[in-house]
Amino acid sequence: MDEKWKDEVHRQRARLATSLHDPMARLAGLCVRAWGERLRLNDFLSVGFAGIPHATYLYALDDKGVQVSDNVAASRLALGYFGRDRSQRPYMREPVPSWGFLLSDAYVSLSGRPSLTALHVVRDGENLLGYLGADFDLRDLPAAAARHEESREWRQIKGDPSIRGTVFLQKRVESPMDRRIAQAMSILEELITERGMFQVVIHFSSSRATGWFVDDPFRYRIIEHEALADPDVCLLYPPQPWPADAQMSRERVKPMLDAMRELRLADQNIYLRSASINIFNGMVSLTFSCDGSHYMSCDEFLDRQGDFWSAIGG
Repeated sequence: MDEKWKDEVHRQRARLATSLHDPMARLAGLCVRAWGERLRLNDFLSVGFAGIPHATYLYALDDKGVQVSDNVAASRLALGYFGRDRSQRPYMREPVPSWGFLLSDAYVSLSGRPSLTALHVVRDGENLLGYLGADFDLRDLPAAAARHEESREWRQIKGDPSIRGTVFLQKRVESPMDRRIAQAMSILEELITERGMFQVVIHFSSSRATGWFVDDPFRYRIIEHEALADPDVCLLYPPQPWPADAQMSRERVKPMLDAMRELRLADQNIYLRSASINIFNGMVSLTFSCDGSHYMSCDEFLDRQGDFWSAIGG
């Protein structure tokens, strides 16, 4: 995932913080009236709960991070939390900004759920009494307005250092797929361009392909090397039109498979172990014998002057 995801997360957090700041400030102000009285604090939190959108629990903490109320949920009290020391929880270790409101970084709760906590200081004049806390389960928060789009820029990801360190001590062993690689590539081309295979992972070293088809996209098919040597396998999959929303053209498939074949056979030490194609996001991935992986658009892969080929050449 490229760095743009951080910008999208920041925007999502900013929207959530904006919706929480004012109602939590109001409720924190009301809590001053009942501070030090457990039952009255519970009542104030219960009344104010509906005004804190998406919250799972509300509670009050003293200035040391020790809970001075019970956990208040939408329609009940969760007893057993009064007196709990939260001072070492992730949200209590983050500095509260000068304006008195903090939306914590996401963390994994003690119950194992990805969560967020919002804190608002509770003051009586200049005297810090403690904090109003609101916990949020990430599954209860509104989804982003738009789905995150994966970057199509070339990325290189290094693998296991122990494999990289011994790469020149190993040589490619010819696999059953290698022996009939031209036939296998032709069959995969037919399955992708004519038979609805929209994603495929080609395992050259273990002589198989794992494919997903548009008419049954949630189940994968494992096609072993015997089938990849027999064109009759294509009869198992009905013809399908090329999807209108595919990010790559049908004509790009054969050149990509040819280039993968080249990378598989070009060198005895640095060779392609596996590769994938996804026609909807227009991406290919390549994993080499050194355990390094590359992700890029099909256009960049086919551009022999691109960053990927420069790295391979270097």
